[in-house]
Amino acid sequence: MSQFDLARVKDRIASESAFVDDLLDEIGRVVVGQRYMIERLLIGLLADGHVLLEGVPGLAKTLTVSALADAIGTDFQRIQFTPDLLPADLLGTLVYNQKEGSFSIKKGPIFSNIILADEINRSPAKVQSALLESMQERQVTIGDETFRLEDPFLVLATQNPIEQEGTYPLPEAQVDRFMLKIKVDYPTREEELEIMRRMARTGGPTEVRAVVQPNQILTARDVLNELYIDERVEQYIIDLVFASRAPADYGMERLVPLVDYGASPRASINLNLAARAHAFLQHRAYVTPEDVRSVALDVMRHRVVITYEAEAEEVTSADIVQQILDTVEVP
Repeated sequence: MSQFDLARVKDRIASESAFVDDLLDEIGRVVVGQRYMIERLLIGLLADGHVLLEGVPGLAKTLTVSALADAIGTDFQRIQFTPDLLPADLLGTLVYNQKEGSFSIKKGPIFSNIILADEINRSPAKVQSALLESMQERQVTIGDETFRLEDPFLVLATQNPIEQEGTYPLPEAQVDRFMLKIKVDYPTREEELEIMRRMARTGGPTEVRAVVQPNQILTARDVLNELYIDERVEQYIIDLVFASRAPADYGMERLVPLVDYGASPRASINLNLAARAHAFLQHRAYVTPEDVRSVALDVMRHRVVITYEAEAEEVTSADIVQQILDTVEVP
């Protein structure tokens, strides 16, 4: 990319990314802290990738997603996944009109811009598959008609890590379809004090204003394609992914008995996209290795399958990804 092209892209990034600060400020009026989660949700939205949130109850996951939808003026649907949920409850179904003797289509809650699939692991495989197919194909078939889902379309799924009874964990192949898996942590002491002061009172929550229009998000997605990413950064992405598959080739022989399967090719694609989106949030026209490192754990932690030996040693997939990040040479 020439200096002229880089300058042009830089000017466009400065213009098109101006809404990011307004969006973060507006969500911050309602959500205390959780900046990490909010930025990762924006990365998923900008890079057109779905996000899996994992955290104990009460960490403002639903509030954050709802605030995000309100702040960009899009439709939002929260779906509580339960063991008796059916695919038709999610996608919609054919309804028979006895008076007219004909069927009509009743669309389900999936026909929205932002979907919160709350506790996705509480529903059986058929429902999970119905949702994940919609995520992948961006379309829904009801009867003999197929409907495209409107852009932007983002699925944010949550799962509770502390309850195992009555749950149906997502298979690795299905989890792989999520661009990011975010671990949502407890707030700091100062943040929790502010949360208590805000929420320990009667009355409804603060209303969120729409400060961004959906077409701005779609335009920003186009701009991501123009961000400059050097070949050395691209090679770094490939090195990280290949190190998860063949750690011995990168001097990490200790990881060999701990890794069952390394990250899939989706990891390479999503690392590239997420790093671009991270640079966009920083109002930069180019991607740095630090952008890649910032999103690598969220992109790869659910794509590295560990062995029983790793579980016995209490080594998690996140630990393995972190060791890869600490070992692979940064360009």
